[in-house]
Amino acid sequence: MSMLPNPADQAAEAAKARMYGSEDLDRLAMQFVGNMQRYRENIVIPRTMGPVKIKTNEEKLLESAVESCGFKCAMACVMGYGLGAALGLFSASVNPNMADPFANTKKQTAREVFREMRATTHSYAKNFALIGAVFSVVECAIESKRGVTDWRNGTYAGGITGGLIGLRAGIKAGVIGGLGFAAFSTAIDFYMHSR
Repeated sequence: MSMLPNPADQAAEAAKARMYGSEDLDRLAMQFVGNMQRYRENIVIPRTMGPVKIKTNEEKLLESAVESCGFKCAMACVMGYGLGAALGLFSASVNPNMADPFANTKKQTAREVFREMRATTHSYAKNFALIGAVFSVVECAIESKRGVTDWRNGTYAGGITGGLIGLRAGIKAGVIGGLGFAAFSTAIDFYMHSR
């Protein structure tokens, strides 16, 4: 006599109806109810906003990578560079630095104009990338230290970032820059969370 279960008995037991007397009704019920397999036996997840799906390890790993400070900083730097390049290109095309056309000086060539546009665009892009990276790092550090995600993180980060940027021009400019950037960050957070 073997201690292992008989495979024929298991197949017969699996073929039996689980909910109803008829196999057809049981198959239909299983189609609508779904798989009866549970990931964990003792876990209870309240269903308030629709069906609950337990995340896989790959989803958790990807989510933690996307929410890390390094990824946020890199994305802010790249997006800031792109936005700065677009604004720099617009600024260079609207306000070209041309000499007086009626003077007897040499006229600018197209190559010189494009070279100036490239320099202006690159300058704006670097500045915006730096601002985005600094703001992102400061906000992530504040959020990690406080352990709370709310509007104050952006306000504090805006104040520190604006103060650091304005500090290059002096103390008064640093204070004004910090207050202005903090107000701007608060307004943007309020707008994004109110939508």
